[in-house]
Amino acid sequence: MKIKKLLCVALTTVMALSLMACSGGKKEDVYHVGICQLIQHVALDAATQGFKDALIEEFGEGKIVFDEQNAQGDSATCATIVNGFVSNNYDLIMANATAALQAAAAATATIPVVGTSITDYATALGLSNFNGVVGGNVTGASDLAPLDKQAEMIQELFPDAKKIGLVYCSAEANSKYQIDAVKGYLEGMGYTCTEYAFADSNDISSVVTLATENEEVLYIPTDNTAANNTEIINNICEPAGIPIVAGEEGICKGCGIATLSISYYDLGVATGEMAASVLKGGDISTMKVTYAAATTKEYVAARAEKLGVTIPDGYIAIE
Repeated sequence: MKIKKLLCVALTTVMALSLMACSGGKKEDVYHVGICQLIQHVALDAATQGFKDALIEEFGEGKIVFDEQNAQGDSATCATIVNGFVSNNYDLIMANATAALQAAAAATATIPVVGTSITDYATALGLSNFNGVVGGNVTGASDLAPLDKQAEMIQELFPDAKKIGLVYCSAEANSKYQIDAVKGYLEGMGYTCTEYAFADSNDISSVVTLATENEEVLYIPTDNTAANNTEIINNICEPAGIPIVAGEEGICKGCGIATLSISYYDLGVATGEMAASVLKGGDISTMKVTYAAATTKEYVAARAEKLGVTIPDGYIAIE
């Protein structure tokens, strides 16, 4: 009888120790992070990689399980993806680009959501009196390069131009935000600006063709649809002799001559560092949106030469 009792006590002790080892294991040992990226292109890919690298650097290999999914440019697919993350009760959701952030913010009020490659959080989430803190369960990093400096770049490169075409996707709220701001700065400099909005990739060709027929220079902001269709844009603008100033390096490399660029990889790292702070117990509701630490004037040498644009000192060639 004593032997049976001793065996029962021993078994109970082992089970208790096992439960203690398992309890909190998910939180202490392994974190599950869902990544929803709107579309595949160089800038967003770099931000995602920087985010992942930062978390692995903080917690170590094997301590973070990433569920990385791409919505292929479809907002409805973003909603499907993040709803899956919520159903799985992941520890954190990273939303890469505006549509992904909007879907994640709508899907959960409890799971922390960290955004990246978002131009303006107030515009993306419909916030009024935005003071830099989204509040609730959302924060993140912004890819906004100073828009006044972008306008100044256009003036520096094309002081004698009179007509600037502003090309963007009307379905992307943050693109419209950038266009409105840059238009104000350019008109204040004496340029005549006309907006050319395409609804999606299906009408890019016709809209860009119209812009090249009427404008001297085009400006394209950080726009995901444009970034995914730079070859189409370049095949229209370059033969027509119309130069493009872009809002980010990927678009510039694909069809532009110059950009005031940030490092999307570094932006992703900053986003990952914010996520690490949240996973370690930081209060996401008080975290301010962070911005790129530095900007760089860049240009595409071969395209600038082909279009006869002289690039002043202070610009770095995109390799």
